[in-house]
Amino acid sequence: MSSERHDQNFDSIASKFEQNIYGTSKGRLRHELLHHRLAQNIDLPAIRTVLDAGGGTGEMSKVLLDKGANVTLSDISNETLSIAKHKCGNSASLSLLHSDILALPPTEYDLVICHAVLEWLSDPFSNIEKLIGMTKIGGYFSLTFFNKDAQMMGNLLYGNFDYVKQGMQVKNRVRLSPNNPLRPKDVIDFLHQQKVTMTSMAGIRCIHDYLKDPTMQQSHYEQLKDAELAYGDKEPFMWLGKYFHIIMRRDA
Repeated sequence: MSSERHDQNFDSIASKFEQNIYGTSKGRLRHELLHHRLAQNIDLPAIRTVLDAGGGTGEMSKVLLDKGANVTLSDISNETLSIAKHKCGNSASLSLLHSDILALPPTEYDLVICHAVLEWLSDPFSNIEKLIGMTKIGGYFSLTFFNKDAQMMGNLLYGNFDYVKQGMQVKNRVRLSPNNPLRPKDVIDFLHQQKVTMTSMAGIRCIHDYLKDPTMQQSHYEQLKDAELAYGDKEPFMWLGKYFHIIMRRDA
């Protein structure tokens, strides 16, 4: 039997995945913070073409379609593409591609987004390189990934000392649990070797997941969101975000 790792496919559990992410405060907050950071750093109404790579059920694609962009959404799961098509109202400005990232045709876009995808891939850095190449010179690439340092911090706070000591590896993976989180500084070091300029870095959910009283995630949502926006792009809080967000411009 081959031990080769494969990219995660959400066929058969796409609806469960959708509810698990966007039916909770953690998914709502992640989406709203990402939208805010994009709007803060990019003139979104001026963007004409977008690639939503590994875009899943189309949550961000819908936002960009509503701003007038032509969006290509790719995913390896047919089920998530079906949900995205319905969510986006069968928009004529939406193109769906059933493909993994490395197999995408070499088209260039004004904006490429790859949000919460790397942690499901067997070779995340090859995918980053591919997506930079699909960004037009002068265009933008928005990258978000599950933060391994924050994952470790969370487990230490929960007292999962043996799990951390074992390298946070388990024999039986949970299909809804990211299996390849990355350290922000490893990704940043890699990007320094690429022909891009990083224009924004921020942690996503730097506070939400650490609240001592989890009921406040709902009861104090707006105050929590304000605090996330105030501290998410500042040291040292940004490094604690459960996800890390980098916006970069392609230089050449």
